[in-house]
Amino acid sequence: MLTTALIAGLLPVIPAILYAVRRRREAPTESMRRLVLGLTGFNVIYGLAAIGLGLVFFASPPTVYAAGLAQEAVRDTYASLAAGMATGLGSIGAGYAVGTSASAAIGVVAEKPEVFGRVLIFVGLAEGIAIYGLLIGFMILGR
Repeated sequence: MLTTALIAGLLPVIPAILYAVRRRREAPTESMRRLVLGLTGFNVIYGLAAIGLGLVFFASPPTVYAAGLAQEAVRDTYASLAAGMATGLGSIGAGYAVGTSASAAIGVVAEKPEVFGRVLIFVGLAEGIAIYGLLIGFMILGR
């Protein structure tokens, strides 16, 4: 399972590496422009394939459980999806909150170094959003 995830994650990078090796004599800016324009079609196809796999996932859990192929009985077939979304969206929100609050905190600390402790609290509060998402994910899986 991990090998499949690694291969799927690295698949869009392989054409970029091959292109960079072939075009190493060109100017870097021109090479990057051509690379980005050339990979858009591939990325669209890769994204459509990912959407297709997602649709298959939505259709398959009831079939797998009905056929008796599942290892354990699950009360809700989409509980893991809901827990993953809670954790993932919580982490995305925390990343955005930390990015904005930390950049503002750096600006404030650059002007007034004595407020470092106070701005650190705000950055820590923003990181708490991810922990709340993780706790909600555990609550969903634990019911």
